[in-house]
Amino acid sequence: MDNKDTAHSHLLSFLNAIPPVDFCCVYGSTLHSTDSGKSTMVDYILGVSDPLQWHSENLKMNADHYASWMVLLGGAKLITNVADKLGVGVHFNPYVTWNNKVNMLVDNLDIETINSVNLRAAVSAALLLLPPKFTEEDLYAKICSLSYMGDVRMLFAEDRSKVKKIVQGQFDLFQSMYKPFLEEIVAYQ
Repeated sequence: MDNKDTAHSHLLSFLNAIPPVDFCCVYGSTLHSTDSGKSTMVDYILGVSDPLQWHSENLKMNADHYASWMVLLGGAKLITNVADKLGVGVHFNPYVTWNNKVNMLVDNLDIETINSVNLRAAVSAALLLLPPKFTEEDLYAKICSLSYMGDVRMLFAEDRSKVKKIVQGQFDLFQSMYKPFLEEIVAYQ
């Protein structure tokens, strides 16, 4: 088993500790880290068809996943209502874009196909934000920076050269992901 398989197995092991999900991906610059010595955190996005049932089951398995006041005041119903009525049905930063840093672990909803729309949109947005002349590295840096727009951590807690390091460390990955969309744009010229 190589390092990639070991890492994937490690990411999947989290799914053994929670109720079944219809969709799961992990994202973050740590997935393709260029700094192996750095301690990192991976963010999971879970998709379920019945949130009330899922949270009920997860409360039994992992009550510590929730704020204690939510568990005490209303349990799964309160947790689900907060997301549905106060939020948009999910707890998610709306400025996160799925570009180079997503690893699908479970996809019973065919989100990977839908994600191609997001990749195309990221290229389009980056092209609109760039000056008339730019390099391929500039394009990928702009795409990568879309993930951090609106993230207040970038103002004080993150390395100012984080985007540049990500692009330089994963240039081949960016090329493989975005080349088909760039070729499509050039073909329409």
